[in-house]
Amino acid sequence: MALKVTHDERDGWTILTVSGELDLVTAPAVRQHVHDAVADGRHSLVLDLAGVDFCDSSGVGVLIAARRLMRSCAGRLRLILPSDVRGNGAAHVNKVLAALGVRRLFEVFPDIEAATDDEAGPLSA
Repeated sequence: MALKVTHDERDGWTILTVSGELDLVTAPAVRQHVHDAVADGRHSLVLDLAGVDFCDSSGVGVLIAARRLMRSCAGRLRLILPSDVRGNGAAHVNKVLAALGVRRLFEVFPDIEAATDDEAGPLSA
């Protein structure tokens, strides 16, 4: 499945919705979208990964780099990774992050509503 990234705004948050495979070939495009958002002055970023079917180490590298970039500009990064496994690719991403021991580095939320609500707490790691 080809990578698709769409952009939206909600309650002061920039939402990048990523679908398809996040791998060696597609990771640079996601990295560029994150950099473009920060260059445009957006420092509250949500990466919606609910539509990601596959993520390899290159994809994980992009997520870690995005976290580092957001921290360097005093920004905020939140991930959407639904824990529901009903055919949801995000469950795969969640498992990859957990297996590599980096899941705890991210604020993870189940959906856009929770991720853009400043009062909502992240899911536990």
